[in-house]
Amino acid sequence: MYLSKLKKSLSSRFGFFLLLVFLFWLKTIAVYLIDFQLGVTGIYQYAVLLINPIATTVLFFGCALYIKRTTPAYLTLFLIYIANSALLLFNVIYYREFTDFMTINVIFGYSSVSEGLTTSSFALLKPQDIIIFIDIILIILGFATRFIKFDRHPIPTKHAAAITSFALFFLVFNITLGEIGRPQLLTRAFDRNYLVKYLGIDTFTLYDGLKTAKNNQVRNEATSSDLNSILKFTKKHYAKANSSMFGIAKGRNVIVIHLESFEQFLINFRLNGKEVTPFLNSIYNSKSTYSFSNFFNQVGQGKTSDAENMLETSTYGLSQGSLFSSLGTDNTFEGAPAILNQRAGYSSAVFHGNKGSFWNRSNVYKNLGYQNFFDASYFNTNANNLTEYGLKDKLLFHDSVKYLERLQQPFYAKFITVSNHFPYELDSQNTSFKAADTGDTSVDNYFVTAHYLDQAVKEFFDYLKKSGLYDNSMIIIYGDHYGISNSRNLKLASLLGKSSSTWTDNDNLQMQRVPFMIHLPGTQNGGVQTQYGGEIDVLPTLLHLLGISSKRYIQFGTDLFSSEHDQVVAFRNENFTTPKYSVVNGNIYDNSTGLQITHPSASLAAKIKKESAKVNTELTLSDTLNNKNLLRFYVPKGFTPVNPKNYNYKDDFGEISKIQKILGKKSTSLWSKNGNKTTISDYVSDAPELKTTDDNAKNVSSAVASTKNSSSISESSSSSGD
Repeated sequence: MYLSKLKKSLSSRFGFFLLLVFLFWLKTIAVYLIDFQLGVTGIYQYAVLLINPIATTVLFFGCALYIKRTTPAYLTLFLIYIANSALLLFNVIYYREFTDFMTINVIFGYSSVSEGLTTSSFALLKPQDIIIFIDIILIILGFATRFIKFDRHPIPTKHAAAITSFALFFLVFNITLGEIGRPQLLTRAFDRNYLVKYLGIDTFTLYDGLKTAKNNQVRNEATSSDLNSILKFTKKHYAKANSSMFGIAKGRNVIVIHLESFEQFLINFRLNGKEVTPFLNSIYNSKSTYSFSNFFNQVGQGKTSDAENMLETSTYGLSQGSLFSSLGTDNTFEGAPAILNQRAGYSSAVFHGNKGSFWNRSNVYKNLGYQNFFDASYFNTNANNLTEYGLKDKLLFHDSVKYLERLQQPFYAKFITVSNHFPYELDSQNTSFKAADTGDTSVDNYFVTAHYLDQAVKEFFDYLKKSGLYDNSMIIIYGDHYGISNSRNLKLASLLGKSSSTWTDNDNLQMQRVPFMIHLPGTQNGGVQTQYGGEIDVLPTLLHLLGISSKRYIQFGTDLFSSEHDQVVAFRNENFTTPKYSVVNGNIYDNSTGLQITHPSASLAAKIKKESAKVNTELTLSDTLNNKNLLRFYVPKGFTPVNPKNYNYKDDFGEISKIQKILGKKSTSLWSKNGNKTTISDYVSDAPELKTTDDNAKNVSSAVASTKNSSSISESSSSSGD
């Protein structure tokens, strides 16, 4: 009886509509409770959570009720349902990796990220995810078995309008409840968790879309006068160089080693009595290295690309999405490669064993002024040589030598490693370190891939020393962002001597430390530096070490060695930390004890308020600069705006070889200094792939093409073994 009634109800358009609304509400609530860590407490917040999917679900699904024709009406409703379910699933996957929700900029920039991914998304799927799409299969079966039938009677327009009116009323009601629970929810930049908790995934996405559209309009209306407040802030914020450090690396090559997903706790850490990263430990503790124990990643949703942006420009990534992906193609930058080239004659190159389109790098690097970009197309990408995110690190360093040795010195070269990337998988032939045993595979294997990365860096250092590049270089090593997300830190806690039951938001913040080392061969004045800083501070520090003043440029960081260095480290969610205390979601923590300060003194409260306002201002001004592309209106003294059309990364091997040929005896490349001979034989690696798949004579398609097509460089190329 009940089954027949259900069958009859589902065979009406309105009954089918209600079924989809109910099913989507049910799986959304399940996802809220199982996958998202929304921090829901108390009856009120749970009540709001239960109703927040209703308004937008009814509003979106209700659009199909206006369609009179049977098949288009059912098809439209079902497609909307599938699209909404897909959005929910993508948010679940995204949240597991980034502990955040997908914004419009992330969605629109997805193609530039997805081209560099393979199966990592599948690694984030869990058995419970079946609840998101199993109902879609059941509905299709319902139609196939005619348990659900098409209703050829259209919904009257006035009834459809009534449903839309109800949805809009309920949306306003939902927003009101959210404002009661969290005043100024939509006007202040709260954590996105608040928006989803009070308003739901769909409402958050809709709100974010409207906000993004508004930002685009603001960008189009920008004028040079918008720079005034930014210039006022950065000039006042500038920290003059430490006279004893200024210029100590002048004229040296700069080699940046980008340690993927590498956290500071790995340094000097032992697992089962064994050092995880013995070589990096030796560099960190060397007197030839200025190592920073309180250096933090400050990335947002752009993760690696945000770290690169801060490193190269000393401006923050965006509050939403990736600056590289969403704005990098068109934005004007004052990037490190262009500054070093124009002020000190540096050539520049990036080495990365993934596709150039990953994070939109092939476009952004041109705007930054990088002369060369050696992406996956320049390497042997035999399947045996790859991890999910590109060429294995040992192979990246080894196979980059043929290009590095031809760069004119001094050069600015960046190596982006990828092997130590989630889900931290490495084939058995490269694993030599025993994994941890926490019960979380990604946490356990994190130590295995970190050890492999350590070995790769050691091999590269050995080459630098043997080839002669080492003594005339400054080597910067830094971690780009966290490796273990907040949601998995509880599994890591016991290995760090902490309890998961007492783990706090402040513990998560403290885990944002990443390594930062400035290795200067020949100096003995280094050591561990305890001042607080972050990725935003790298560029002014670097410029001053090279004897180049950063004062004329718009930069939000300050020289880490300066007595005027600002030690308030801002994070993209407006949390911040200082040498004495940290502020996380409005709560104050004492850094010496890790305990929350529930009743701060009047003076501390006033200081926190002032520094919080400064952090907010700094982030807002950086966003304004980038969102409005204001650097197009500002040309510092002695700086020529970069013309991206000057760069074409299709034949970089041919170009750098051609430059050598033109310069002749004036060439300063390592190749030329070595009597026009390669230094590849100086590179010793135990990478097993080199014995089976590596072939320096054939593994670079563009190099082969250039030696065949350009007679001007054939002579110099033929003797290299390339």
